[in-house]
Amino acid sequence: MQTYIFKSYVFRTKSVVRNIEVPASTNLYKFAEAIIAAYGFYFDHCFGFFSTIAETRYFDSDRKYELFTDLIEEGDDIEPTGAGSVKKTKVSDVWKNVGEKMLFLFDYGDNWPFVVELIGFGVKDPKAKYPRVVKRVGKAPEQYPDVEE
Repeated sequence: MQTYIFKSYVFRTKSVVRNIEVPASTNLYKFAEAIIAAYGFYFDHCFGFFSTIAETRYFDSDRKYELFTDLIEEGDDIEPTGAGSVKKTKVSDVWKNVGEKMLFLFDYGDNWPFVVELIGFGVKDPKAKYPRVVKRVGKAPEQYPDVEE
C-alpha cells in the first residue's frame, strides 16, 4: 500500500517542522489528528483544509474541506460553508503531486494555521504504526500559552 509523506509547519514560522507519513487511504480527519498530535496539541477544536494559503481569505479557497460539513451531516445546527467532508475525503483525493500544498487551519478562535506540503510517496511498512512522524525540527509552540495579567 502506498503512503504519502507530508511536511507540515506553523504558518508564521518555517523553523518548526513535522514530517508525517500516512497511508494513502487516510481521511482528512485522521490526518488532522496526526498533525495536531505531532505538535503536542490537544485535538479539541474544529478545523479545515484550504487551497488558498494565506492568513486571511482562505475561506474563499477553490478547494476546502471542513469538520463543520461532517457536523452538519451528523445533525448539528450549523450554517453550511460549502466545504467538502474531512471524514469522507482521503489524502489521496486532495494531494496528487509532490509539491502541492494546503493550508490546515486548526482552532478558528485561536487560529493555528499550518502549511501542509506533499513531499513524497512511500510504501507501507507492515511493521510500522501509522500515522507516524518521520522527522521533527524545532520545539513546538505551546497551544495555550500562559497569558500574563
